Amino acid sequence: MGGGPSRLGLPRLLMVVALVLLALCGFGVHGRNHIHKKPHGGGGGGGRQHRGGGTVVSSPAVPPADEQTQPPGIVPSDPAIPAQPEQCVFDVRAFGAVGDGTTDDTEAFRAAWRAACAVESAVISVPSDGTFTITTTTFTGPCKPGLVFQVDGVLMPPDGPDCWPPSDNRRQWLVFSNLDGLTLRGAGTIEGNGEGWWNLPCKPHRGPNGSTLRGPCDSPTLVRFFMSRNLVVEGLRVENSPEFHFRFDGCSDVRVDGLSIRSPANSPNTDGIHVENTQRVAIYNSMISNGDDCISIGTGSYDVDIQNVSCGPGHGISIGSLGVHNSQACVANVTVRNAVIRNSDNGLRIKTWQGGMGSVSGISFDTVSMENVRNCIIIDQYYCLDKRCMNQSTAVHVTDVSYANVRGSYDVRAAPIHFACSDTVPCTNITMSEVELLPFSGELVDDPFCWSAYGLQQTPTIPPIYCLQDGLPDSLLDNPDLRCR
Repeated sequence: MGGGPSRLGLPRLLMVVALVLLALCGFGVHGRNHIHKKPHGGGGGGGRQHRGGGTVVSSPAVPPADEQTQPPGIVPSDPAIPAQPEQCVFDVRAFGAVGDGTTDDTEAFRAAWRAACAVESAVISVPSDGTFTITTTTFTGPCKPGLVFQVDGVLMPPDGPDCWPPSDNRRQWLVFSNLDGLTLRGAGTIEGNGEGWWNLPCKPHRGPNGSTLRGPCDSPTLVRFFMSRNLVVEGLRVENSPEFHFRFDGCSDVRVDGLSIRSPANSPNTDGIHVENTQRVAIYNSMISNGDDCISIGTGSYDVDIQNVSCGPGHGISIGSLGVHNSQACVANVTVRNAVIRNSDNGLRIKTWQGGMGSVSGISFDTVSMENVRNCIIIDQYYCLDKRCMNQSTAVHVTDVSYANVRGSYDVRAAPIHFACSDTVPCTNITMSEVELLPFSGELVDDPFCWSAYGLQQTPTIPPIYCLQDGLPDSLLDNPDLRCR
């Protein structure tokens, strides 16, 4: 009969328990914990080894054969579980961060970043029992591979424009730049403290008697990624941003998963996720409610896949605005699938300025549920913020746009489908299939609006889309201003 824990004796049992606990806990030296996991069944002693000023914690010594018990489901013939890479944990408190919600912890975060950036598979830890305030900071690479920024507590900027340091950039707060392979994740919250910014008199309808005052109106984007690749952002709660919550500029190979983004419906310019000049983007399994676009896609964005996203209230999912100040704009291969849009001013929107060039192409909206949305499906090539824009003869070409399995309810103050396209650069190859939109309350509005829109109703839709024109207009043939790439 093999020996079990009851035959070890109390002193020996306590020694084994101590070794196990020692293996599971790292003790930082100069703010750096090394957590080294050996494969199951590995040999070696159970003590601590000091390496480079840190602490390497290894597995406890393997007990004699007559005292071993196999984990459930594991038999001796199974291959060993592969070794995990060593992780070096840099707790910001070990670098001087206080985390009391009032102390400026900026220098501690910068010091932790410098130390972690130089080490492979490093983790910057923002612990769950603290609220950490930092000012405008750019976390710059390149860094060693495998860097993780783990936010389990609360991380926030100063409280509004009056508390913003005069020397700090007022257009961005946290910037991650020139990085390859960064992961920003955690179970914590990034709190934007945005209310003071929303109430500036230069914001829409925030001045005296509901006016909007002219003048500088810079407000910071909460988290910006710039010129970086292989990025992962997951699991965080992000709320009350002064302006955009997340912005990706000049990036590639981005995965966003499991975010909760929340700001009030009347908070101006608080886009949830903005993508610009960025390729190969996946936005999955996230809930976004704010005062502007749920997700906005700007020029230079290609291969964007959006799935299982819930939006609202807000302004829906938008491509654009594009072509401002007669610029060229190019967006291609955007897919939105299995999305829900509720209580929003817009649902699925493409918006371009007159006078632009380039094209929007390869856009697919598939299986989207609407609930009380004012403009469910809209293409607007006459986008203008103050309605005083001059008519111009060029436009960004919108082509190859499909709407399939788009169902739900609309706010009857506006027609549920609105295609306002350019006279000289019409919208082409719009396809509609299994579109069924009914009034949220009130009477059916059955007059979708079309202007210079060409396409096909592949199945009967509700309301019917009789206003799409057949074919392709001659004015679009061999037009060099419409080419991208």
